[in-house]
Amino acid sequence: MTLPTYNLVPAGPTYPLVHPYRGNGAPSRIVTPVILIVAGVAGSGKTTVGALLAGRLRWRFADADTFHPEPNVTKMREGIPLSDADREPWLRAITDWMDERIAAGQSAVVTCSALKRAYRERLLDGRPAATMVFLLVSREVLAQRLTARPDHFFPEKLLDSQLAALELPGQDEQVHTVRAEHDSAQTAAEVMAALWPHGDPNSDGAPVPGVM
Repeated sequence: MTLPTYNLVPAGPTYPLVHPYRGNGAPSRIVTPVILIVAGVAGSGKTTVGALLAGRLRWRFADADTFHPEPNVTKMREGIPLSDADREPWLRAITDWMDERIAAGQSAVVTCSALKRAYRERLLDGRPAATMVFLLVSREVLAQRLTARPDHFFPEKLLDSQLAALELPGQDEQVHTVRAEHDSAQTAAEVMAALWPHGDPNSDGAPVPGVM
C-alpha cells in the first residue's frame, strides 16, 4: 500500500485568544481562562514545546500521553495503530480535564496529537476558552526524532500510520499552524509571539506546577 505524501502547508490565519488584552493593546492579566492545546504528530515536539509554554506562562501543564488507558499504551508498545474507538476514552479524558480547568477558572496548556479534524472539533467546539496550535514537521525530521527516543511507548514504526490518518488543519479551522523543525525553545517563542504579540499575558503570575 502506498502511503499518501506528507506535505507541510503554510500557516493559516491567526485567531485572537480570550481577552488577553484590553483597550489600547497593552498586556493585562487574563481574567477569563485560556486552554492552549499544543497539537501535532508524534515526534513534532508538542510535549517539550507545551511544557516550555506552560512554564513561561506559569500555567498548569498536562501531557496527553498520560490520559491514554493502559490498553492503548500496550497496543502502541506492540506497534499496533490506534483506532477511532481506541482514541475515544483518551479524547474524553482530555476534554474532561480541560472542562475541569475551565470550571475552576484556571488557564492551562495540554498536548494532543489531534490528527483528525473531528478530533480537533471535539476539543474546540463549545469551548471558547480553548485555542489550538498545530506543529508542522516534515516526515524526515519526525523519523529522526522518534529514532532518538527508543524508550518511549510510541515506536518509530507507527509514524506512517499516524501520517496516513493525519488530516492537516484547513484554512477554515480556528487552528494556528506553526513550523516546528528547529529548536523547541525557538518554536515556543514563535508560538508566544503569534498568540500574544504584545507580550506575555501572565508575566507576573505565580508559577503553577505541571502535570506529567
